[in-house]
Amino acid sequence: MTVSRAFKRDSSVSEATRATILQVAEDLGYVFDSTASNLRSQRTDFVAVTIPSLNNANFADTVGGLSEGLKERGLQILLGYTNYDIHEEERLIEQLLRRRPEAIVVTGGRHTERARRMLQNASIPVIETWDLPESPIGHVVGFSNAAAVRGMVDHFVRQGLTRIAFIGGDADRDTRGSDRRAGFIAAMQEHGLDATRLIAAGAPPISMREGAEAMARLLQELPDTQAVICVSDLSAFGALTECQRRGVAVPDQISLAGFGDYDIAAVSVPALSTINPFPRGIGTKSAALILDVLDGRQTAPALIEVSPELLIRASSL
Repeated sequence: MTVSRAFKRDSSVSEATRATILQVAEDLGYVFDSTASNLRSQRTDFVAVTIPSLNNANFADTVGGLSEGLKERGLQILLGYTNYDIHEEERLIEQLLRRRPEAIVVTGGRHTERARRMLQNASIPVIETWDLPESPIGHVVGFSNAAAVRGMVDHFVRQGLTRIAFIGGDADRDTRGSDRRAGFIAAMQEHGLDATRLIAAGAPPISMREGAEAMARLLQELPDTQAVICVSDLSAFGALTECQRRGVAVPDQISLAGFGDYDIAAVSVPALSTINPFPRGIGTKSAALILDVLDGRQTAPALIEVSPELLIRASSL
């Protein structure tokens, strides 16, 4: 019983005794099996998380922020990969809920009807991130992707640029990309400008190669375009390299901007204008919210809105 309490950091075990037990366990290579303990306490000590991409730096930062915020409580993350597919998300949500997580964090605010029902009936904290859903299931930590892109459109218009195009965000699977595209269209229409310069770039996640291919089509079909907003920094970098390949000067002949504030945006030449959605902050705020709910400090559904930052760099000056 003392050994079990030592592994659970029970306050009834002295630090000296705990240190001795843990050292013996270390020498033996012993790993504490918490299964039986969890059955008694009805706790699993993990938080379920679904993300659409494993190689997207933004989502990796969000998971990193979550992990850092939860580790002091001894909570671990169980990760599910949806590949931008809401039906795969539904399958994962069912599997994850069967394991009785302490809370579940999902990316985005659009889900299948069955996924929504499962989350609504889960009886655990549900946090939707990276979005501002019209009908939140529980708690929200996110921002409006549409409004963020409107800010970049406004920047270009203030510069006197009117023939502006958008690359990406055409696939239904990437709901956040679709929202950015919709924000572009709405902002252009509000300014009384042509909102039809829309170039599809393939299924998400859009790669640098696909960004380059989309830019090639744009330069061929709409050569008088003055500025381009890309759905992500990766596609924007691909578009930039295509301009360089064709001898199109950026920003003298065409301005470029991306989304996400990836490292590649800051180190490219010229550096890419972009939008920083503070992905790690989404993770840390979600972790703090989970702890507040579990500890009873937060009882009503919370809406924590993140404010993305417009970063104007050399590609659009």
